[in-house]
Amino acid sequence: MSAAERRKQIVAMITEKGYLNAGELSAHFGVDSSTIRRDLSRLEKEGQVMRTHGGLLPVASSSHADTPYSVRRQMNSTAKSAIARYAASLVQDGQSLILDNGSSVFELALALKEKKNLTVLTNDLYTAFTLSHYPGITLHVTGGLMLENVYTLVGQDTIDKIDSMHVDWAFLGAEGVHPERGLTNINTVEIPVKQAMIRAARRTVVLADSSKIGYRALSHVCDLSAIDQVITDSRLSAKQRALWGDKLTLAPL
Repeated sequence: MSAAERRKQIVAMITEKGYLNAGELSAHFGVDSSTIRRDLSRLEKEGQVMRTHGGLLPVASSSHADTPYSVRRQMNSTAKSAIARYAASLVQDGQSLILDNGSSVFELALALKEKKNLTVLTNDLYTAFTLSHYPGITLHVTGGLMLENVYTLVGQDTIDKIDSMHVDWAFLGAEGVHPERGLTNINTVEIPVKQAMIRAARRTVVLADSSKIGYRALSHVCDLSAIDQVITDSRLSAKQRALWGDKLTLAPL
């Protein structure tokens, strides 16, 4: 295999998986680590990947970039508040939980203010800053590389921290939740982080307003079988509701 073909395959692999470390690439292609480092250095100079500690992340194209955080918080805000109130009612004092990034999950963080003796892990810097003011919460923040505009931490350091935890709840955001395709997301670098959150939790709940129900975003995160519950708002049509059975919960507006 030529070096050009190997680099082409590296870009395809990272676009699909969201994160790869140099050791995996060296083993996959049967070349030494110095060869992989040269490949990654060239790809980084060409703007095709982002290098991080021990590995690399894909560079999202502008057509699939995340909407800035300040904009997302204003979209469907009434529905997101209702979803957050319902989700907060599930959490009991003394429990542990992971909060994903995203505006719906941020609303849940706001709704946890009166809870007592919670342990919370998050990769969202806005959420972490908010929770840091709540006396009833012991806060853990993942390490990782910060994504621009969305204040989200990703990468192997993020995954390693999540994998070290075992919690009662994981509350995830999503760009789309589909009855056949499951949980989907625009930004591929977030996928392995979300998958780690699912592994770490006894129960996983997706928070998604009704505009995201039935929508399929760019990349697959997991099947619905990996999710215990999807909480959305009551604007969902009866036809849409029928596709979900007891997996779906409607939060009253």
